[in-house]
Amino acid sequence: MGKSKKGERESEETYHQAEDMRRIELSEIDENKTTRNGAYIFSSVLFVISFFLVFIITFSWLSIWTVAASLLFAILCTLSIRITMQWESVAVLRFGKFNRIAGPGLYFCIPIAEFVTIRVDQRIKTASFSAEAALTADLVPVDVDAILFWMVWSAKKACLEVDNYPRAVLRSAQTALRDAIGQLNIADLSVRRRQIDRELEEILAKKCERWGITVLSVEIRDIMIPHDLQNALSREAQAERERNARVILAEVEKDISEMYIEAAKVYEQYPLAINLRAMNLAYESAKEGKGVLLAPTSLAEGLDVSKLFK
Repeated sequence: MGKSKKGERESEETYHQAEDMRRIELSEIDENKTTRNGAYIFSSVLFVISFFLVFIITFSWLSIWTVAASLLFAILCTLSIRITMQWESVAVLRFGKFNRIAGPGLYFCIPIAEFVTIRVDQRIKTASFSAEAALTADLVPVDVDAILFWMVWSAKKACLEVDNYPRAVLRSAQTALRDAIGQLNIADLSVRRRQIDRELEEILAKKCERWGITVLSVEIRDIMIPHDLQNALSREAQAERERNARVILAEVEKDISEMYIEAAKVYEQYPLAINLRAMNLAYESAKEGKGVLLAPTSLAEGLDVSKLFK
């Protein structure tokens, strides 16, 4: 019980550390986020200039109506002359029907008749998504965290074909990730990570193409399995390595025994070869020592060099 509670605490600590790292990453990314302050300042300045222009012209007839006329003209100018950033496109509808895609830069709208329904950012975007407690083919629940890189290439399709296209892309990515995980065993999940990335990219590219969205790549960032299963897989890997080591040792011993058999056959055919071997063993034993070499009689007889030349 104590070990299981300790394992649960360790897994919870690991999860919280991962969440903290994600928050840090997100905060660092948000610091470099671009803004639309220039467009807001342009609209504010345009409103002020339009208001004072009419107010100065009608100043000689100063009344509540001149102020109202100046205010109305400023509002109409602000609604008519607009600006978008370089990376943006806007969908303009006229009387509720799609009319055109405007931007980047200055564009004009007919007040009341035309209005902007959506503002599309056409830069490459990143989205982090996950599949929690997704079941593998062998019914093991895993948590998988991945990153999606995508961009909008057709603002018209993104506006007209799907409602809330960022959410649609994210939900499609989660569904495709769960389907891919369900086709693999837990042992193959980590090994085939790159293959899963390519499969998800192909599936999402086909699905999002009709929405005017291109999926550039999908990258699995982390695979988290239950703590108990981690211990089981670790023991399995250790047992597999120990088995391989014993197999290799047995194969080496077999090869050495075969070499001994071949050497015995040589010694049997050539008796003098064993005498040379005995001399070599005696030399190897005595070259490092400074004492007296004690050898059995059979070995001493093998050292008799005169026999080799009879």
